[in-house]
Amino acid sequence: MIDPHVHLRDWSQSSKETLVHGMTAGVKAGIGTFFDMPNTSPALTDRETVLKRLADGDAAARSVLDATGVLPSYHVYGGLTADAVQVANMASLVRELFPRVVGLKMFAGHSTGDMGLVTEELQRQVYHELAKVGYRGVLAVHCEKESLLRPERWNPAVPSSHSLARPAEAEVGSVRDQIRFATEEGFSGTLHICHVSTAGALELIKAARSAGGAFAVTCGATAHHALLSESAYDRSGNLVKMNPPLRGEQDRKAIFDGLLDGSVDWVESDHAPHTLEDKAAGASGIPGFSGALLLIIALRRAGCPLWRLEDVFGRKVGETFGLVCEERMEIPNDVEIARVLPTLDGMYSWNPFCSFA
Repeated sequence: MIDPHVHLRDWSQSSKETLVHGMTAGVKAGIGTFFDMPNTSPALTDRETVLKRLADGDAAARSVLDATGVLPSYHVYGGLTADAVQVANMASLVRELFPRVVGLKMFAGHSTGDMGLVTEELQRQVYHELAKVGYRGVLAVHCEKESLLRPERWNPAVPSSHSLARPAEAEVGSVRDQIRFATEEGFSGTLHICHVSTAGALELIKAARSAGGAFAVTCGATAHHALLSESAYDRSGNLVKMNPPLRGEQDRKAIFDGLLDGSVDWVESDHAPHTLEDKAAGASGIPGFSGALLLIIALRRAGCPLWRLEDVFGRKVGETFGLVCEERMEIPNDVEIARVLPTLDGMYSWNPFCSFA
């Protein structure tokens, strides 16, 4: 399987996760290919740092092979900043190093790290520069509109307030912005909306596809947004705090149904571990590999055919990014999943899916 959205940390964040540990856990879950996000520390925003990360990823993959007998395939996104020259340089780096550098990532709002491009002007400039240099690859975007966030509503003593501080309209507003900027600036690549969590955003994505145009639109969904709703805060508290946050049951069902009917293109774990101390202090992000396996079970029980499971757990990613996938997609059965879940849960300090029955 392919996981196109992981945060394997390491470097100055090795207390949270490492390349070796994260890929080992992923391999145990049946994932063979990983796309690592660029908000590492330091961030993957220049050639030298990207090359170092790829070298470290290759070394980690060899260690995983020695330990498990499986050699994972490691890839990264290049991160974008507000500098026009940097955007052009990163687009050039994708052309040079693809498929090791699979695409570009923009944070249209602050999340973990300091890579947020939070104004409409800066975001529009990214599309302008990418169109100017003829970039036709994937631009993955974290969509939460900064002006619609309500940080004053966050109360650490009330974990569910995180969903009020980062409301659904912030995601919907940002998705609307990205589609508009891509259209108006002549972007001709693939606009990928990461971890879509709301019915409203999904409707905008579907409308953009129907309208056609010079660019493609894809979206991914996480297991936590497909399986867990705001009620999970009651049992797990801040342990299920992530960006974008958990939503109400109507939004959760829309995301789950979108995986069944094809309006959501694929599953992405958004695997982003923290230490328990970090979580107690309010950090956003969860380990995600066990959730992906639970989602396979849930989709299968909802009548999802094998071909669709193969689509959302790797094949659509390969097609969109233009990867050559020579091996047959292997979707673990329920017995295999039940056997590996305790091992995965034991590799992390807590299980964010313990409230999912």
